Amino acid sequence: MPWKQVTIMSQKREFVRLAQGESVNISQLCSGYGISRKTAYELLRRYRREGDAGLVERSRRPHHTPGRTSPAIEAAVVQLRMAHPAWGGRKIRARLLSLGHVAVPATSTITDILRRHGLINPAEAVKHKAWQRFEAASPNALWQMDFKGHFPAAQGRCHPLTVLDDHSRYSLGLEACGNEQTLTVRERLTDIFRRYGMPQKMLMDNGAPWGSDREHPYTPLTVWLLRLGIRVGHSRPYHPQTLGKDERFHRTLQAELLQYCHSLDLGQCQRRFDAWRWCYNLERPHEALEMAVPASRYQQSPHSFPERLPEIEYGPGDRVRKVDQLGKISYQGRAFRIGKAFRGHYVALRATTTDGIWDIYFAQHKIGHISLRLNQERFGEDDDSS
Repeated sequence: MPWKQVTIMSQKREFVRLAQGESVNISQLCSGYGISRKTAYELLRRYRREGDAGLVERSRRPHHTPGRTSPAIEAAVVQLRMAHPAWGGRKIRARLLSLGHVAVPATSTITDILRRHGLINPAEAVKHKAWQRFEAASPNALWQMDFKGHFPAAQGRCHPLTVLDDHSRYSLGLEACGNEQTLTVRERLTDIFRRYGMPQKMLMDNGAPWGSDREHPYTPLTVWLLRLGIRVGHSRPYHPQTLGKDERFHRTLQAELLQYCHSLDLGQCQRRFDAWRWCYNLERPHEALEMAVPASRYQQSPHSFPERLPEIEYGPGDRVRKVDQLGKISYQGRAFRIGKAFRGHYVALRATTTDGIWDIYFAQHKIGHISLRLNQERFGEDDDSS
């Protein structure tokens, strides 16, 4: 079975790294990349024997040059800056070290080299204020997802969809989409889930197609995620710092990539996105990770994507109701609004310790509650504490 003809080299490198993780499911990994186990094991044998040379007929290993700020080191600094115009002295130094250079100068010396070569813009001295944010305890505990502002493409507009692992900052998806519709996002997420497995929870903002408001707390896309067993969370309205890591990722994306993609067609955009994503994950030092690369902290999720969803099963004490076409259920002669996103699905009512209050579950997720005394309902994103 052949490799897919999209950024083949970056796929091979990423595959080799993931395949060497602890307790990796080779069959699941092969399925996500669309290759056979025979192809995978042959690639791993060649890589262990030859390193990168086993993946491509060229050497990516830089030359080692002794001495402080030698001409070779200075040339390497300039070359990295030319290849990555948004990288500063710290990232360039960390990258030189990771590439195996010896006698790498201090960050301040590298900055002086950039200045001497006219490669520093005075505007770079302006620092962004970092968001105060938490970090998920492990890979795949939380993914952040958002659309970066769209820009003109050769035909129509390109809508970059970004999916980022909260713990490792690993870029799981950078997709050149022609729109921001539910079907488009679902198709792209399916490919990502097949490759990396599924997270425990996904965090997104309040815009389409995953928007959350009082009238529409759930959408068809978020209901699909719940059906997959993924908890759904939303940022607070007008508080982008809730999605701080993805917001910071977007600034990097704009500075290093998107400004050079205007007027390309979607296929050309995607090829550039794939190449940049590989560099971001495996080459670009990340300051929040103490100058390590995101790939050093990420591993594939053990929760594989189900090609066929199992039937939802509720407990014997549950009161099960089907959501009608108006998004409502009937219980004890009264109608309660669940939401049109759940049309055709079954939900369960479970009694609480408070008389007249029933929690409402969709699959294993609590999505709200109803009050028989007040004849009203309340819904919000899935939250065990709600």
